[in-house]
Amino acid sequence: MDELMKHDQPPEYDVVVIGGGSAGICATIQAAKLGAKTLLIEKSAGLGGTTTNGGVNFPGLFHAWGNQIISGIGWSLVKKSVEEAGGKLPNFETTPKYHHLQQVRINIPLYMAICDEAILESGAEILFHTMVGSIQDDKMNSSKKVLEICGKTGFQKIITDTIVDCSADGNAAYLAGYPMMKSDAQQPSTYSCQMSGYEINSLNMEKLNQNFKTWVEEGNGKFIDASWNANGPNVGGFLRNQGANANHLTDIDGFSSEGRSKLELEGRASILRMFRFLKTQDGFSHLKIDWLSPECGVRDTRRIEGEMTITADDYISGKVWEDSLCYSYYPIDLHTHGDGGLDKRDLVEGVYPTVSMRALIPKGASNFLVAGRCLSSDREAHSALRVQGTCMATGQVAGAVAALCATEGKKIQELNLATIKASLKSHGAIVPTEGEFQKNCLD
Repeated sequence: MDELMKHDQPPEYDVVVIGGGSAGICATIQAAKLGAKTLLIEKSAGLGGTTTNGGVNFPGLFHAWGNQIISGIGWSLVKKSVEEAGGKLPNFETTPKYHHLQQVRINIPLYMAICDEAILESGAEILFHTMVGSIQDDKMNSSKKVLEICGKTGFQKIITDTIVDCSADGNAAYLAGYPMMKSDAQQPSTYSCQMSGYEINSLNMEKLNQNFKTWVEEGNGKFIDASWNANGPNVGGFLRNQGANANHLTDIDGFSSEGRSKLELEGRASILRMFRFLKTQDGFSHLKIDWLSPECGVRDTRRIEGEMTITADDYISGKVWEDSLCYSYYPIDLHTHGDGGLDKRDLVEGVYPTVSMRALIPKGASNFLVAGRCLSSDREAHSALRVQGTCMATGQVAGAVAALCATEGKKIQELNLATIKASLKSHGAIVPTEGEFQKNCLD
């Protein structure tokens, strides 16, 4: 790491991963394990992204219809965190009525530390408290990229063969000049907390909802402070979740620093409004906020225009492409701005969606990939592909592809698919095979 402090000669890496969330962790470890000199750049103080900083510490989904469809690096970290905490994994042998019952609860501090350990053991380097300011082609070698990064001591340039954008918002792809997509109606964001100091079974929910409706009508708050429903009260939902993933923040674009600043401010203001309301109600004299997520959880900002775009029809049909390198599994899960706040559509039993490698490659790119929720997809497919389990799977794919580009001296499009698949399988990943799980179901 001391090399980065030398300003006379920019350090060089085979792979630079931008963003240390679900996708970035797996991309970094996979690239390093395949022999690539790898650097991970993370803007915050710790790894985990939405799982840790966003407070959504229940990643999924890794199983579908009784089969494990996502394994490898991400799954091993999740499983290890549960085991070391003395926890218990859900039953994956059957398919429950509600998909969230198969999401895996993990301890945030333990998971963050385990991710640190795994990155360092892989041989990769980490730079926290650092952001990328610009990305350009190297004038001395057009096959390489020059990144200008900004840390606590100022600006520094680094050079790399391949970039993997795991920023979730596609910020690096934007800086590199690749085309982006934005939905006309972005999904609402959510700011998570944990409240305690009340007995849920002793509360009069009907009265709480009536009082909250009056509170909102008097201009003291918003219905979405307490739930995903913009047009009516649901205080019970907030209280049963203790404030975790329980509210909606609408009409704020979190793509830029300005937008994210508005989200953080409005998110904490929403939590404060809810706290102040509850303190006026019977049964909340001991109410307290135990924990507030460091960042607002964002579902939707930008996606790349990739070499191909995964559509909702592709997703819900379980289409398998020749270059499908990982599975995904989640219902169509569009958070909305009106009644109910959610458009959820379950997949037909036996459907196993996949992700094409071309959806991770921005149009015109040869040494640049994305992974995580900013991959190339339409709005409906994105609502399912954005979740943490899929982000981990696509991160491992991108890390493998990036490492092979660097170590073999090839462009992405020149790589042998069989080599990529073999590399992924050798590190525990599950690679799609046409009809594989469908045949198992028939058997």
